[in-house]
Amino acid sequence: MKLYWNLFLMNLKSQMQYRVSFFMTVLGQFLTAFASFFSLAFIFERIDAVDGFTYGQVFLCFAVVVSAFSVGELFGGGLAAFSRILGDGSFDRALVRPRPVLLQILVPNFDFTRLGLLVQAAVVLCWAVPASGVAWTVPKALALVLMIVCGAVVFFAMFLLKAACTFFTTESVQFLDIFTYGARQFGRYPFSVYGKQVLWVLTFVVPLALFQYYPLLYLVGRSSAAWLMLLPLAAALVLAPCLLLFRFGVKRYKSTGS
Repeated sequence: MKLYWNLFLMNLKSQMQYRVSFFMTVLGQFLTAFASFFSLAFIFERIDAVDGFTYGQVFLCFAVVVSAFSVGELFGGGLAAFSRILGDGSFDRALVRPRPVLLQILVPNFDFTRLGLLVQAAVVLCWAVPASGVAWTVPKALALVLMIVCGAVVFFAMFLLKAACTFFTTESVQFLDIFTYGARQFGRYPFSVYGKQVLWVLTFVVPLALFQYYPLLYLVGRSSAAWLMLLPLAAALVLAPCLLLFRFGVKRYKSTGS
């Protein structure tokens, strides 16, 4: 663990070498992310509700997705460059070291500039919680925490899935971005607004709705089923098959030129 902490600090020092550029990038991510926030505000100046969800409730949904994505990307975003890692020999070096391969990939590629999005998510969440109109109780507060934490696990799993697929395709599988960066965008609204077919896919295929839509129904009082607050835990289970696929890819991996 000390080794990984040293790598973590070395990565931070490397990124902080040009401090002005670093903080400008963080600020840029912070401000750019507010574009979605203001677009929602602009839309709700002209309508009262979306699929029965009020202004404050939609913003709570938006805050949950952005918060979950920012944490998931903070830890798993480095996997987006996995095709480069395979191509430049970095992965080969990781294989010969007596350390967990995945951690060796994640720690050196930890991008601290993503903290800008995390700060923005925290600001939006702090605003959305009192503005949502939810009658907060301890179970509902716990449900909100589960939505964000398990949502972060789901987004991390999607980044890991994309990396695992690279073992079999060589190049990065770009269409999987629809479940990471794309989900951050269309997750601004409760997934029911996109129709029953899309909601089915996001429930049983890629479990984004399990941490976003169904617990939201419980929070805003559109369902009294308290068990909905536990569905984010089921969503987080998607990490297991993604890890298995990654490990399978590691076992069948053949170095360039072998």
